[in-house]
Amino acid sequence: MAQANTTHPTGPRLRMPGTVAALLACPACGEALRPDERGLACAAGHSFNVAREGYASLLTGATPPGTGDSKEMVADRLRFQQAGHYDFVGDALAEALRRELDDDAPVVVDVGGGTGHYLTRVLDALPGAVGLTADVSKWAARRAARAHGRGGAVTADAWRGLPLRGDSAHAVLNVFAPRNAAEFHRVLRPDGLLLVVVPAADHLAELRAPLGLLEVDPRKDERLAESLHGHFAPVGAQDLGLAMALSHEDVATVVGMGPSARHIGAGELRARVAGLPEPFAVTASVRLHAYRPRA
Repeated sequence: MAQANTTHPTGPRLRMPGTVAALLACPACGEALRPDERGLACAAGHSFNVAREGYASLLTGATPPGTGDSKEMVADRLRFQQAGHYDFVGDALAEALRRELDDDAPVVVDVGGGTGHYLTRVLDALPGAVGLTADVSKWAARRAARAHGRGGAVTADAWRGLPLRGDSAHAVLNVFAPRNAAEFHRVLRPDGLLLVVVPAADHLAELRAPLGLLEVDPRKDERLAESLHGHFAPVGAQDLGLAMALSHEDVATVVGMGPSARHIGAGELRARVAGLPEPFAVTASVRLHAYRPRA
């Protein structure tokens, strides 16, 4: 790997490829960010800390409660991902990028990327790529900053604007996360690629009734199309699925890392999971959508 992709020009605390750090923009005014005594600053005087874990804290203003994964949710997400259950999603993302992108050294941004797991799968498969995980949760950013040597992480709220220069990314990933179509369009190059992964109607369906989980919105694909219309043109979709045999611990973990975790107490969840057979057959079912920016 070329040295330019692994150096850290903003100082030893920021764990981020230099090529990615050079694309960061001030979330307050959009000016370029440069290193200062605290971490990063722009010419207008806005400054931002770099956490000891290596991520840049680029959130502005108060974050509404419940908008970012808690420490416990991130721990569950990391445990489930490290077990390999959702590797098929990351592998499909990598294959789509390999097929659709012409650049040998693309910049890949995972918005709402959590622990950096999917970006790591992509970077492992694309040896010339560098990447950035953006997530509102500091607990997720702590993990993502150390997930891969060619990746970095920032805390950021996509609804307030991504802290990136315009036309800076070759690809944007969005896996089980909120979407801001205007911001995705702004940071993507005109020839860039947006990949969105959403749960299918039967995703984890076997768990819903016995555990009282939230239902998947039956109009999810329709709402996705509506949210991106005007900014992106669809270029393809792919159904992905995997049959899993989960232990009770894995079942509790997959529930704990998702939105249902906010609606079921930990004790009640354990009691419901204990009533299931072990191992328990569960189907992971998602749709991968690909889009190109409209002019």
